[in-house]
Amino acid sequence: MKAVIYCRVSTEKQTQETSLARQEDELVKLARKMDVEVVEIIKEQASGYELNRDGIFDMLDLFKAKEAGVLLIQDETRLGRGNAKIALFHVILKEDVKIYTLSHDGELELSDSDAMVIQIVGIVEEYQRKLHNLKIKRGMLRAVEKGYRPQKNLHNQRNATGRDRKEIPVEEIIKLRENGLTFAEIAATLRGFGYKVSKATVNRRFLEHQQNTEESQS
Repeated sequence: MKAVIYCRVSTEKQTQETSLARQEDELVKLARKMDVEVVEIIKEQASGYELNRDGIFDMLDLFKAKEAGVLLIQDETRLGRGNAKIALFHVILKEDVKIYTLSHDGELELSDSDAMVIQIVGIVEEYQRKLHNLKIKRGMLRAVEKGYRPQKNLHNQRNATGRDRKEIPVEEIIKLRENGLTFAEIAATLRGFGYKVSKATVNRRFLEHQQNTEESQS
């Protein structure tokens, strides 16, 4: 197994720097005891309530890339405090990362309250995904009802390269808008066909097209 060691203290005082060194030393010993390979040792001096920490982002990148599957910390408060702690637990556990702490002398055991909150967050995320997918489906169905024919208009979509798929078909935005769809529905429809586009982008491209048309006619 490959692990990340994460150490944190809240201030830059001399006493805190000593604590940081002690955390590192004890966690390196824990890694040896567990016979895991340490791929990164991250040390930070920042508030546990703050999510915007360079070390946190570096750690999450390693987990996302599957370059490590274990996190070693002194205790759960070193990872974060309050809502920041819950958010980080949720993100890390979603990556199937095992968390081990010195305070538990083994794998972290979440408190009943923390476990319940993380479960609720997971349920909310699942319903958000369902709502998002339903919105795309509804947008596509309404577009077809309005006469939009994806087989005709996007016949090369399956063969499109990654570069092409990022390009936004302005002509399709115009057609869908003329058929009475809102910008949100147009964005949802295009996302259903593989285009990474937001409502704001659709709105901006539509306005740009109108402006270019007016300038060419003047």
